[in-house]
Amino acid sequence: MNIQWYPGHMTRAIRQIKEDIKLIDLVIEILDARIAASSRNPEIKELTNGKSHLIILNKADLADDALTRDWISFFEKKGLSALAVDSRDRKNIKKITDKVAEVTAEKRQRDLRRGIKNRPVRALVAGIPNVGKSTLTNSLSGRKSAKTGDKPGVTKGKQWIHVNKGLDLLDTPGILWPKFSDHRTGEHLALFGAIADNVFEREELALVLYHILTEEYPGRLSSVYHISEELDDKDLLDAIAEEKNLLLAEGRLDRRRAAGLFLDDLRSGRLGKLSLERPE
Repeated sequence: MNIQWYPGHMTRAIRQIKEDIKLIDLVIEILDARIAASSRNPEIKELTNGKSHLIILNKADLADDALTRDWISFFEKKGLSALAVDSRDRKNIKKITDKVAEVTAEKRQRDLRRGIKNRPVRALVAGIPNVGKSTLTNSLSGRKSAKTGDKPGVTKGKQWIHVNKGLDLLDTPGILWPKFSDHRTGEHLALFGAIADNVFEREELALVLYHILTEEYPGRLSSVYHISEELDDKDLLDAIAEEKNLLLAEGRLDRRRAAGLFLDDLRSGRLGKLSLERPE
């Protein structure tokens, strides 16, 4: 399954980041902890090269805890600060602000030596669509400053958000890159909603998820839907539709709704905590 999606507004967003990066002290890059490799945009790394960098593994409450710990260790071994959070939980806010202070300590000391006092750290919040950037900025600021949504492309333009006297955030639109070198990257991004659902066939993507689950998390599918994990591909969606009583008007099983339910259950965490990628 080959998925590519690159709307025009993403080109404009990249151009804007190039213009704004000179104003920035810190890059806060938000990843989805469940797909920590696929959700890392190589263009963000290139655009922000040379800036202090903090990796936030967001949605960690939905991810496999052991693999999240592995990813934190992986990034730290590469010299990057990394933190796993659930951006919807305000209990994580102090962890984030403390980490920002740690990462920018040298910058603040440099300011003091120059006689610059009380200038807030200016941080760029970057990431792919639907990874939780705006939710994080809203949690940090304590108010609904940035628009949020469960579809890619909600944040359209840049937004400066004042967090406190020590931190200002620049929230940016979610951006992908023009071509995925590995088809699995596109599949993983589509599975977790970083690519608009109208770009691919949901029924085909549901089968991709079926094979991933039965290989990586055996028993999960049967425990949630009470169906066999040894079904032929052609029978999977019928089995889910029958179990959930998803019927068309004429009484036939609604395979399309079954596929949508399956994907929605993955994204919401109803399939349990899981991660699809491991560090190198």
